[in-house]
Amino acid sequence: MPEIDIPEELSKIFSKSTRVVVLTGAGVSAESGMPTFRGEDGWWRNYRAEELATPQAFARDPKLVWEWYDMRRKIIHDCKPNPAHETITKMEKYFDNFQLITQNVDGLHRRAGNESVIELHGNLWRVRCVEEGKIFDFEEVPLKEIPPVCSCGALIRPDVVWFGEMLPRDQLDAAFEAAQTCEVIFVVGTSGIVQPAASIPIMAKQSGALLIEVNLEPTPISTFADHSFLGKAGEVMPKLWKFIKVRI
Repeated sequence: MPEIDIPEELSKIFSKSTRVVVLTGAGVSAESGMPTFRGEDGWWRNYRAEELATPQAFARDPKLVWEWYDMRRKIIHDCKPNPAHETITKMEKYFDNFQLITQNVDGLHRRAGNESVIELHGNLWRVRCVEEGKIFDFEEVPLKEIPPVCSCGALIRPDVVWFGEMLPRDQLDAAFEAAQTCEVIFVVGTSGIVQPAASIPIMAKQSGALLIEVNLEPTPISTFADHSFLGKAGEVMPKLWKFIKVRI
């Protein structure tokens, strides 16, 4: 990729900043070969993602919904963290006060080594018992039984936010608090359209944070960004971090 123009002032800012937030979207995982499961990738057996990822679809036909998620989990299982994930892991290890907020449910950030992760939309590798509400890790690939059931005998569902559902209040509150108290926020690979995640960078900016955007193309967030770098996250983030790291 062409060289990116990184202002020297960034090094001065980071030499004084300790509270850093990174918000990521689907663009980070796309370079790991991750289908979006929406748009052109959204069709499966003549169903669209919006038709399957709903409480109503699960209540109507849990076997069908779980067959779709079994397919998704198989694909995601073979994907690996890319340089953008790895760079964000390095950032967490470097800064004393670091928070990653992601809209992704693929679990690649955790696989890359991030531990301080707020997962706004849940995680495909966790499930929830529909009767007891118990949440637990569930990494079986492929599924031995469809639909899978809890030890109590009740159905389990993916621990993700479906269309028509609210985001987990604790995760959203934690994300808002991080945005309001950070000194720098990176917004990486997100369209800046899906709410309430799209409000997080603006909240951080209004609270005095430096806003740095990395995306393939301009987004609604670009208007508010102090610095906007166009390109693949897996290429831009390592270069950006190398530039910053050697100067602080």
